[in-house]
Amino acid sequence: MEWLEASTENCPAQRALDVLGEKWTLLILHNAANGVRRFGDFQRHIGLSEAVLSDRLRKLTSAGILETAPYQEPGSRSRNEYRLTHKGWDLWPILMALTQWGEQHARGPEGPVLDIRHTDCDAPVRVVVECSVEHSTLTPGEVTARLGPGARLRS
Repeated sequence: MEWLEASTENCPAQRALDVLGEKWTLLILHNAANGVRRFGDFQRHIGLSEAVLSDRLRKLTSAGILETAPYQEPGSRSRNEYRLTHKGWDLWPILMALTQWGEQHARGPEGPVLDIRHTDCDAPVRVVVECSVEHSTLTPGEVTARLGPGARLRS
C-alpha cells in the first residue's frame, strides 16, 4: 500500500488539526506558553471576542490541553485561570517551530517580537528535526516516511 492509497481518517496530523487547526487556537496556546493565564489577559493581548475566546478555551480544556485553576483577586469573585497541561506543553516545539518560521519568512521590519535564548548560555534557540540515535540534524531529503501499522486502505 502506498501513501495515496491510505485512508486519511486515521491520520494523526488530521486529528491534531481537528483540535488545533484554527488561528485563534494557536495564538491562545502561544500566549499560554509565554505566561498568559487569565481570560481578560488573553482577550486584551490577542484581541478576539469574548465568545470566540470562551469557545476556544472550552475546546482546549475539554481536549486536555489546558486546565483551569481557581484564583481570586481581593474583593472580587473567584475566577479560573488557564494553564497548559503536560499534553499542552508537548505542543511547545510546534509553537517554537511556527515562531521560528515566522521570524525567517514573515518577520516585520522591526525585527523579532521575542528573543528566545537558552537560559544557561544565552545562545538563540532553534527547532530542528534530528535522528533519535545520532542526534544529527536532518533535511527532508534524509528522511523516509513509511506507512505504519495504523495505516488503512482508502474505502
